[in-house]
Amino acid sequence: MRVAAVVLAGGSGTRVGADRNKVYLSVAGRSIISWSLEAMAAASSVVRVVLVTRPADRDLVADLLAAELPGVALDLVDGGAQRQDSELQALRHLAPDILAGRIDIVAIHDGARPLADPGLVEAVLATAAEHGGAVPGAPAGELLHAGDGTPLAGRHVRVQTPQAFAAAPLLQAYEAAAKEGYCATDTAGCVQRYSTLDVRCVPSSADNLKVTTPDDLVLAEALLARRQLR
Repeated sequence: MRVAAVVLAGGSGTRVGADRNKVYLSVAGRSIISWSLEAMAAASSVVRVVLVTRPADRDLVADLLAAELPGVALDLVDGGAQRQDSELQALRHLAPDILAGRIDIVAIHDGARPLADPGLVEAVLATAAEHGGAVPGAPAGELLHAGDGTPLAGRHVRVQTPQAFAAAPLLQAYEAAAKEGYCATDTAGCVQRYSTLDVRCVPSSADNLKVTTPDDLVLAEALLARRQLR
């Protein structure tokens, strides 16, 4: 299994109250994006890492990676206006290797999720290799209810990243979506609309959080500090 890991970092810091893209903020002594990149690059089957970023952030990225992830080889790709545009840019960058059969699986991870556990990453990749697609999902708890007020805990999950899929069908799905102007909320949404891949859910936990608000920054700091003490 040869995996290309795509890490998305094309957003902003608006909701977290920052003056820069939130993934370049520091958490537990390092930038959020370096934690996310390290989690993906450390997987044994990953042979290429692609970081999708804004053109305006390229100098910041270069300085940050030299300081925090020396020796980690990765490709920088400019992102698009929306998440799906950024994913398409990354897939087109990888297309020569995908079409030549040098990449079997593509994993796409949100750069604002710095707590992806190595075991979770490996489980998602292995499940995608076996079935065609995989997404991590954490129990939704009792925050979701049916129309009659019945809790949906145990029946619904909150889908996270990394999400991984067979490379060639993923590329085809995104090219088909681009032709129709379709935009999904996540990678799996596009795959399910434009492919026949069997997408499985891999159990995850709420610890694999996405940093969106100032409170998320505080929680991520605490969780990463606890992990470093193990």
